[in-house]
Amino acid sequence: MASVLIVGCGYVGVALGAVLAAEGHLVRGMRRNPDNLPDSITPLRADVHAKDLSNLLPDGLDFIFYTLSSGGGGEAGYRAAYADGPKNLLKAIDKKGEKPGRIFFTSSTAVYAQTDGGLVDEESPAQPTHYSGRILLEGERAFLESGHPATILRLSGIYGPGRTRLIDAVRSGKAEVQEGPPRFTNRIHRDDCAGVLAHLMKMDAPDEIYVGVDDEPADRRKVLNWLAERLGVPQPREAAGGEAPSARTATNKRCSNARLKATGYRFLYPSYREGYAEMIAEMETT
Repeated sequence: MASVLIVGCGYVGVALGAVLAAEGHLVRGMRRNPDNLPDSITPLRADVHAKDLSNLLPDGLDFIFYTLSSGGGGEAGYRAAYADGPKNLLKAIDKKGEKPGRIFFTSSTAVYAQTDGGLVDEESPAQPTHYSGRILLEGERAFLESGHPATILRLSGIYGPGRTRLIDAVRSGKAEVQEGPPRFTNRIHRDDCAGVLAHLMKMDAPDEIYVGVDDEPADRRKVLNWLAERLGVPQPREAAGGEAPSARTATNKRCSNARLKATGYRFLYPSYREGYAEMIAEMETT
């Protein structure tokens, strides 16, 4: 049995904690308000930015997962969550003298600025132009240069239970598609985020960086049209006047999970079809 701490035990962290607790590990979920954590996760009330964080951390931690989200707040929120938080956690770990077997950090494919539809993997240049990617890289470096074994999981487009924004947009007729060549998007189901992290924890010597996406980078138009067909609603309309893509849809890269799959992990939801089909079915029964 391993002693595990999940810092920022939210959407992904709770799912991960449930998986690890079911396997018999002692799982603590750290957040400012842990009152609503499931019973299988031991609550730890603490703020990752607290000056006395070293006094709040439990002894003898085997693994630490940093799964905090920015929770909005723009650039300041990003810096607090993904740069200042990691640095304060590492400072607290060292002050306490903890020697975890490995620290895992859930980063993002936002560190890649490529927009030409090309293939992106762990060896691709990470030269972000937006503050989000630059701050994430700062957090990654903090963990990788800390002297503690660390692994970065760069996730993209997390969806799953409760995250029905795209389904709702298609169903309501508000979703739009852009003219022109394919614009590739990448995603991963929440339960695969948890599954991948649990899988990497069991490895003796995982790599420092993995890209966490499912098997199929997909043209956004193709995804929206598939959702419309599945929902039995009209296909999304063309964007009025050929409007430029929004910041959210301007991404255009095909992220590869080859390194991750080479470790033996097999996806619960290999593509958007399996994941969204299950979500739609559950929505129709509630």
